[in-house]
Amino acid sequence: MISDFLSNIKGLIIDMDGVLWRDKTPLGDLPAIFSRIRDAGLRMILATNNATRSVEDYHTKLKGFGVELEDWQIINSAQATGIYLQKHFPSGCSVYVVGQPGLKETLKSYGCTVHEDGISNVQAVVAAMDQTLTYEKLKQATLLIRSGSFFIGTNPDTTYPTPEGLIPGAGTVVGALEIASGQKAKVIGKPEPYLYEMAMDLLGLTPDETLAIGDRLETDIAGAQAAGIHTALVLSGVSTLEQARQFDPIPEIITNDLTELIS
Repeated sequence: MISDFLSNIKGLIIDMDGVLWRDKTPLGDLPAIFSRIRDAGLRMILATNNATRSVEDYHTKLKGFGVELEDWQIINSAQATGIYLQKHFPSGCSVYVVGQPGLKETLKSYGCTVHEDGISNVQAVVAAMDQTLTYEKLKQATLLIRSGSFFIGTNPDTTYPTPEGLIPGAGTVVGALEIASGQKAKVIGKPEPYLYEMAMDLLGLTPDETLAIGDRLETDIAGAQAAGIHTALVLSGVSTLEQARQFDPIPEIITNDLTELIS
């Protein structure tokens, strides 16, 4: 149990892809896992770099696995991007999105105007994982960035875990646009602190009272360490035990999966 390692933990920030599931395959008995977390008196929030889905989409997916959470318990880099744009463009932001429909809908909910073609007055280009990526999208985004549009990457995850193996993630798309435009993206998701800060605010906890659980060292674990949060790596997703042992600083807890961590 987590308390065997860290007795002062009051809340969990749990990643999703590679921790709770691989694409459509759950990683363990999720209803039993969440029940044990609640029985232990731990607060929890799910926080993912994945910007392809809206909060409603995640509720639907979780319900399909037999889990129900409140709206505030699910946050992703799409929301963090919306908050960032809302803060920097308070009167509304005109954006061109290379990404999934869920990202576009989330940005609209934060007051952004999403354009489906690259008009010249777009204020920001937002890039993420895009399962219908085309050369035309990359071209439009590149021209806009080169003409002065602010360039945002929702997250730097180069791959995405599926039952078939690792496939290209948001970082692959962001990287292609960085190469083509000659500009570095402003990255919003982990390992940047925005998601963790949002999560701790919602949990009402301090870093010392919080444990971040993730499967990817360079984003989940590095971001938590930068935010001063305790860390647990599960080996059910991207990073391996060998990689974890070479990581500096090494995660405080390393387990095979979430079931083992909370049992």
